[in-house]
Amino acid sequence: MRHQKRIRKLGRNASHRRATLANLASSLIEHKRIKTTHAKAKAAQQYVEPLITKARRGTLHDRRNVLKSIPRPDIVKILFDEIGPRFAERPGGYTRVTKLGFRDNDCASVSMLEFVDSAGIVPASDEEGKKAKSTDK
Repeated sequence: MRHQKRIRKLGRNASHRRATLANLASSLIEHKRIKTTHAKAKAAQQYVEPLITKARRGTLHDRRNVLKSIPRPDIVKILFDEIGPRFAERPGGYTRVTKLGFRDNDCASVSMLEFVDSAGIVPASDEEGKKAKSTDK
């Protein structure tokens, strides 16, 4: 029986969907926050949370399993060396999805996917930096 076996297909076939989710997860790990459509953000959130749980444990077996999902050793190193230890005491819920509104050209719902404790880690956006520079003068 297929009860409760739903996945977000994202309008892609299986291999394209796996590649899309791996790229979204890599971008999230590298940049600490990404802006994408709401459906992709929710799918990437489900994809990345188990990877962070494996990074918290930090065993060689977990590292090799994560490398199967994200075939970029530099990104996996960041995940296991920086992000995993940062969430060592947290039992789950490592990411948040925040709705930002709608895109102008196609009216797609846009959301931001970011790590929960990224307030002090992610630098301020360019707009906030420009406002701070203009008020300093």
